[in-house]
Amino acid sequence: MTTLWQRARRPAARSDDDWWSVGGNVYYGTGRPVDGKERPLPIDFEAKIQHAYKSNGPIFALMLVRQMLFSEARFQFRQMRNGRPGELFGTSALAPLETPWPGGTTGNLLSRMIQNADLEGNGFVTNYTPGRLKVMRPDWVTIVTGSDEDPNLPSEAIDSHLVGYMYDPPTGGEPWFLLPEEVAHFAPIPDPEFQFRGMSWLTPVIREIVGDTAATRHKLKFFENGATPQVVVSLDPSVTPDKVGKFQALMDSQHRGVDTAYKTLYLGGGADVTVVGKDLHQLDFKATQGAGETRLAAAAGVPSVIVGFSEGLAGSSLNAGNYASSRRRLADGTMRPLWREAAGSLAQIIDVPANADLWYDDRDIAFLREDQRDAAEIQGLQSRTIRQLVDAGYEPETVVAAVQAEDYSLLKHSGLYSVQLQKPGSGQGGTAPTTDPEEGA
Repeated sequence: MTTLWQRARRPAARSDDDWWSVGGNVYYGTGRPVDGKERPLPIDFEAKIQHAYKSNGPIFALMLVRQMLFSEARFQFRQMRNGRPGELFGTSALAPLETPWPGGTTGNLLSRMIQNADLEGNGFVTNYTPGRLKVMRPDWVTIVTGSDEDPNLPSEAIDSHLVGYMYDPPTGGEPWFLLPEEVAHFAPIPDPEFQFRGMSWLTPVIREIVGDTAATRHKLKFFENGATPQVVVSLDPSVTPDKVGKFQALMDSQHRGVDTAYKTLYLGGGADVTVVGKDLHQLDFKATQGAGETRLAAAAGVPSVIVGFSEGLAGSSLNAGNYASSRRRLADGTMRPLWREAAGSLAQIIDVPANADLWYDDRDIAFLREDQRDAAEIQGLQSRTIRQLVDAGYEPETVVAAVQAEDYSLLKHSGLYSVQLQKPGSGQGGTAPTTDPEEGA
């Protein structure tokens, strides 16, 4: 451990190869495992914040939908019987999740976790301070791996394993080294280039983000330059360059920009105007940008109709059945796997009771009320199944356990098969009394 700690160094400063810019559009790079340390490039996290989350409307909207729904869940412990889940219950051990820091809530904790996971692919939470949780900025965290036999082996070695986490804020002080049991690592999408790190869902659609941003800039420039098509103004060859410059300045001052759009254009003798560009309608701008938004929504796992993108609000998408399907796709295909991963990671820093695991409680989430109705219908079917099995002579306790666990091997029969389930000769099947009425008088 000492050797690995001595070898853990502050992440190297970024180089010009970490990112590149084309036409004002920023692209991002990714880090690589080096000397048993898996770390991101600092510029990657900051670039996604500045050029995606804080500058791109569709990305902000998608992340906001994921964050708002993800933060609605609560945590409970779930009993486990023979590998099958049972009922939910709570203890005082859940207190750090319910109040992770002074004034903090479970929703605040989950919001930070999903925000970091969306931007960097990783959310790190530590219980370094007893009774209090700390969300660590992901680009300041380095994952340290090593080998029991040779600490110099790279992270790709066959016997390499997780040694710990190095938290190194750029304050100039010594970094903190945290053991695996002190850190909850939330990484819902594994990065194929790293053994332990996660990957942001923004990474595969970076060029889509750049394209959407460029389209928005194109639209803005269209309005800034007069909300009119591009034109070419030609003048008589006899006009001197000095007069051409004065004419250009005069025309720009009177006809360039939104405030001067649609004014009548007056030209002097010898001047001719030719339209060479197209307006936004001719460019089919809505369809062009709408298709990119749909691709972003697909990567985020959020149906377009839920987030309110234009393509999701067209045609039959808003029909009750289609919207319900989209809602269920978001809940079952995106949110529940995320909640499951969050519970599994946070269980690392919580005292989980024996024969139980940490689980999410989604019973109070308004977005899932349709699921509650479906659950009620399922319970109705289960209750009828329980009644039939009890009537067939199975012991009631084993019937309930078997139906809840979906394991009919738990059933135990009472040995009674009659309708009334009474033993023969018990005296309750209509048999005449043997006592003389006069004796009882």
